[in-house]
Amino acid sequence: MEARAVVCGYGAADEILKGADLAVAKGEMVAIVGPNGAGKSTLLKSIAGMLRLKSGAILFKDREIQDCSTRERAQIGIAFVPQEANIFPTMTVRENLEMGGFIAPGLVAERTQSIFARFPILAEKNKQQARTLSGGQRQILAMAMALMVDPELLLLDEPSAGLSPKAADALFDEIVAIHASGTSIAMVEQNAYEALMIADRGVVLVDGRSVRTG
Repeated sequence: MEARAVVCGYGAADEILKGADLAVAKGEMVAIVGPNGAGKSTLLKSIAGMLRLKSGAILFKDREIQDCSTRERAQIGIAFVPQEANIFPTMTVRENLEMGGFIAPGLVAERTQSIFARFPILAEKNKQQARTLSGGQRQILAMAMALMVDPELLLLDEPSAGLSPKAADALFDEIVAIHASGTSIAMVEQNAYEALMIADRGVVLVDGRSVRTG
């Protein structure tokens, strides 16, 4: 995936991103770090199709996708896990996974079993409402819902936000395991040190622009 000179925001006169660039190679994990308000989450949302670009381009599998819908991007292999409101709290764990697999209903049962094998805690609690899970377990469920589309690129927005150090460490272990399975990951993370420790490469975003990578 490659985002080139992306300019976008949340309104007609609003430009949060002012020419941001981001590249994620196949099988790579990239950590996106920078100060608050730099546009990190906005960049992920633009890649996922939640924001329309004013200018620039987003390429995936050698084609431009900036005009594709969020659903179309999910169908070609891009999954986004937002920081907040990323699960359905009154639905069971299993029902949340079924919602995650909406683009391929015929594969939901098979993929659900695969998720339960990968995340035993979700299998154990599959009949419980998602709101009863701990913070770390909710984040695991949110990532598992994204994995139900069998993505090639997983976009994670502040996955450790609000978690205890112990829960955050466990979550990062799961992210490393997902990456090791071959999934490319672009991750915005407030814990820059931890994110850069597990990523292949880091990108620093400042004032809507990519200022350093390596």
